[in-house]
Amino acid sequence: MTIRTTTPNFLDNPPMPAQAKIAAAWTSFMFLYIYVDYFGLYKPGHVKGILDGKVWVLDVSPNLLTGMLASVAVPAMMVALSIALSARISRATNLVVAALYMPYSAFNAAGATWDWAPFYGLSIGLEVLLLAFIMRVAWTWPRVAVVPEPAMVAARKQGAV
Repeated sequence: MTIRTTTPNFLDNPPMPAQAKIAAAWTSFMFLYIYVDYFGLYKPGHVKGILDGKVWVLDVSPNLLTGMLASVAVPAMMVALSIALSARISRATNLVVAALYMPYSAFNAAGATWDWAPFYGLSIGLEVLLLAFIMRVAWTWPRVAVVPEPAMVAARKQGAV
């Protein structure tokens, strides 16, 4: 536990728990994830393809839509799970899920032409940046000191603890 010994100034940044940082990053990731798909609808011919029953090269079907929902549900659930799970399980889960979503995010550019490189470059770049941030925070998650603090050692010697 950190004890603050100085008076905070107006722009002080108190320590933020790793869970809050990760949940905020997953929330930002979700906004990007949804908006990239939404803005993708403006690509010429995209809506016509959907109306014709095709998404990319796949037929629109209950299985396809279930898979699409699952791909959005995982990061959406990570917002809540990052807060609700124990630190050890949350850390491991965030490392695994963020690592798996990096190549998945890059797959968004599959089949795209170079005309769309700025759109996909920016969207994938931002998504991967957020996922890397999630992995960094999870990897460097603060740990409890294994060696007792000097005050605790002294208290134990005196029989207070």
